[in-house]
Amino acid sequence: MTGLYRVLSHVLLATATIPAASAPLSAQQYPTKPVKIIVAFAPGGGNDLIARVMAQRLTTALGQQFIVENKPGAGGSIGFRSGIKSLPDGYTLTVITSSYAVNPSLYKLDYDPVADITPVVEISRGPFLVVVNPSLSVRNLYELIALAKSKPGQINFATGGQGTNTHLAAELFANIAGIKIAVVHYRGVGPALTDTIGEQTNAMITTSAPALPYVKAGRLRALAVTTSTRVPAVPDIPTVAESGVPDYEVVSWYGLVGPKGLPRTIVDRLNAELTKALKLKKTAEQLQSDGQSPVGGSPEQLLATIKKEIVLWRKVVSDAGVKAE
Repeated sequence: MTGLYRVLSHVLLATATIPAASAPLSAQQYPTKPVKIIVAFAPGGGNDLIARVMAQRLTTALGQQFIVENKPGAGGSIGFRSGIKSLPDGYTLTVITSSYAVNPSLYKLDYDPVADITPVVEISRGPFLVVVNPSLSVRNLYELIALAKSKPGQINFATGGQGTNTHLAAELFANIAGIKIAVVHYRGVGPALTDTIGEQTNAMITTSAPALPYVKAGRLRALAVTTSTRVPAVPDIPTVAESGVPDYEVVSWYGLVGPKGLPRTIVDRLNAELTKALKLKKTAEQLQSDGQSPVGGSPEQLLATIKKEIVLWRKVVSDAGVKAE
């Protein structure tokens, strides 16, 4: 028994001297390796821009590389699922946007868009733009509505695809404005904008980032922004509400989330660093160049936005009878 006691004593002593690094990381230690930020859409879009700006800020603030990984497909569902199903260790994060709140009404998801995430922070908000080809004989939204009423079903609205935000924003606008439009679906915002510029279609409601350069170059005419107030990037463009459709508001928003179970200490550190970054003048200027404004706030605020948007788009999808492709 004496020999066994000595063996057990040595084992206990060795266990007690295992380095503290084997314990869970504290917020001060995180991160100790590169962090992946998943973008559920192809490179070059608004999601990608937002993610890369935030990745740059976090890399500088936390001393580890934050790397953007694009995983497009199925209206963003493929990338969203990949991020949500990852380990809740803080090394896989996901940028979500308005389409995240649309997808539960269009697709059969194998995750709960509310219960299976840990919200971190709402990054930014911005408008959609109501744009037309300059050849269309309208100078403002009043005139576009009047023209659509005089030619029911003859004004073509391009969309980025069946069930996308650009499609649902157009359907909601038509419903509230009391007009009948013809929707023309494309495989992405880029081709839809190209054909609107080329006069194959008349109009489009699109996120501001890809459309603003064409508006500034005079190749598209912006009639209104869809937010409740005007935006700094285009202060001369009135809101839809100012233009005779007071009950219409659609917001393009971006947030950062982790999987369910992400430790609150890590959430709080990420939230604090991103809130600081969003207050920087340089960050605001980068976002505003694409029509976005920094938000920040608590994780709970982002969760409230997600819940509100899911309810909004569920009604739009139901009212318009929209189905996923």
